[in-house]
Amino acid sequence: MFKYLFLFSAALFALGAVSAESAYIAGLQPSVRPENAPVIARFEPGAAWRSQALRGIREPRVGLGFLADQGAWYTPFNRPNLPGHYDIRGLHEAANAKKD
Repeated sequence: MFKYLFLFSAALFALGAVSAESAYIAGLQPSVRPENAPVIARFEPGAAWRSQALRGIREPRVGLGFLADQGAWYTPFNRPNLPGHYDIRGLHEAANAKKD
C-alpha cells in the first residue's frame, strides 16, 4: 500500500516540476531590459541620504570614499542588518526609535 502511495506522490511531484518549467519567467529575452522600464536619469544624494549612510560610524571615517560614487544603486551598507550584538552601528535602534 505504501509503495503505491509513494509512486503516486512521486508522479504528482514530477508533473508539478514539468509544469513549473513551462511557467512564464522573464519573457523571450530575459537579458534585455523592457523598453518601458523606469530609468534613473540623475541621482543627487541629499543630506538625509548621507546621514543614513554614515549613521553609527564615528570619526575618522576612513574607507567610505565609495559613497561618493554609490549613486542610486542598491547597497546594504545603509540598511539595518542583523539585530542584537551583530548591529555594531546601531541601525536597528534608530529604526525602532522612528517607529515609536
